[in-house]
Amino acid sequence: MFLLELNWLGILVGFVVYFITGAIWFGPKTFYPAWMRAKGHDPANPPGMHGMTVVFGLTAVGALVQVIALASVLWFVAEAQGPVGPPGGALAGLLIGIGFAAASSLSHRLFGGDGFRVWAIEVGGDIVGLTLAGLVLGLIG
Repeated sequence: MFLLELNWLGILVGFVVYFITGAIWFGPKTFYPAWMRAKGHDPANPPGMHGMTVVFGLTAVGALVQVIALASVLWFVAEAQGPVGPPGGALAGLLIGIGFAAASSLSHRLFGGDGFRVWAIEVGGDIVGLTLAGLVLGLIG
């Protein structure tokens, strides 16, 4: 099974890079305040959330699944054409970020009433994170 052939060290490093990117993206000095305001909330007094363990735990699981999926795509490309390298990995992450993460969540955000700005902030972090994870996978792979 091809999953056994994936570069799990690359996946782990790519996951860490993606997760740290998300933490920086939604930090108190970056996009978190604008995101909360766009959602109609006061950044200093956010609405009740699930326990932070659940939030960060499920966020980490989602990021890991995305990096494994990206590594799988890169593995199939490498099988067909040879190694992709860092530029190819970054391009694949960028395209998957735009083509899947951004495109699939657009209607959810718009129909959910959150609007374009909330969507742009959220998927911007996904696109940057997947691009950097792809760069790492191309570098380590």
